Amino acid sequence: MECDFDRYIDRRGTACAKWDRYPEGALPMWVADMDFPAPEPVIRALRERVEQGIFGYPIEPPEMRGVVIERLERLYGWQVSPEALFFIPGVVCGFNLACHMVVDRSQPDSGGALLQTPVYYPMLDAPSNAGLRNDEMILTRLDDGRYVVDMERMAATIRPDTRLFMLCNPHNPVGRVYRRDELEAMAELCLRHDLLICSDEIHGELIMPGHTHIPIATLSPEVAARTVTLIAPSKTFNIAGLHFSVAIIEDEALRRRFRQAFQGLVSSVDIMGYTAALAAYREGDPWLRELIGYLDDNLGFLQRFVAERLPGLAMSPVEGTYLAWLDCREAGFGPDAPRGNPHTFFLREAQVVLNDGAHFGGGGEGFVRLNVGCCRAMLTEALERMERALIEAA
Repeated sequence: MECDFDRYIDRRGTACAKWDRYPEGALPMWVADMDFPAPEPVIRALRERVEQGIFGYPIEPPEMRGVVIERLERLYGWQVSPEALFFIPGVVCGFNLACHMVVDRSQPDSGGALLQTPVYYPMLDAPSNAGLRNDEMILTRLDDGRYVVDMERMAATIRPDTRLFMLCNPHNPVGRVYRRDELEAMAELCLRHDLLICSDEIHGELIMPGHTHIPIATLSPEVAARTVTLIAPSKTFNIAGLHFSVAIIEDEALRRRFRQAFQGLVSSVDIMGYTAALAAYREGDPWLRELIGYLDDNLGFLQRFVAERLPGLAMSPVEGTYLAWLDCREAGFGPDAPRGNPHTFFLREAQVVLNDGAHFGGGGEGFVRLNVGCCRAMLTEALERMERALIEAA
């Protein structure tokens, strides 16, 4: 086995955002940061780099573009040119740059960016950071807990001056991996309304069995010509603290606009980011295959626990990511419900730290997000604490 995923690792006192922001005794099941060691080849490559002992200004490793291009071809049949790749410190940086690149500074009103909520909360801030308006639509939640895009609602949300569609696929926090027909319908609307597409696909390699990730830029040359795709090894190989991401932009004119937005505002990738990314993409796949199996088992365990032992809670099916979206409204949680905010309740009564669904925008009130990227014992302990809290409060 590449990694013992059942091993508990004590991360307290390591300046860790996930563990050290809350008091000792609280179980952090919130931020998208797994409690597993990175693949051994990544650790080895970093150790060798550190042992050199010199940390000057880096340049891009000469083999970096070829490694990324080969991976895109192998995973998705996606052929991109070397010049289509921009290496940047993070995906959040990337979608902020995409917002800046569509703004016309000569106009008093910069227009809007279309978002589908509930959605990864830094995406909600990116339009206003660039002076854009948030044009938000709420995803439709079906009776089985699965979310879909209401295409009539999407069309009605687009205004004459909407400039950008910010897609999250696989979707964080609702766990959808959109099918080809769904992506085609969204892309067709963007083509019709002349919208740029910024697609956050950071979880694109964390796909559960039975599902397939399709980068929206692979649908057609016309879609590719208006798409900025953002990927990274950070979530996949648990190296989020080593900042490395890739913006894939196939259209030359679009690349110029992105480069203009980039200049003077964004630093380059650092030595360790390049080192970790190269090792992960070259040698991390055996570890990743084992990880997917472990996460899928954790998600199945969670699904059963919620259904059998957490009364009033319901879990959306997770097709991709390692993040579960829990509906707590039937248990008496929500803005005007007797138990109030479920995040606050479980933190106070169970010492379990979850993400507050309200932070993900419209449709998130009364929900929490739970990270299953941890050993089974820790997941079990958190769920049993939540169960006891619900029973005692009944």
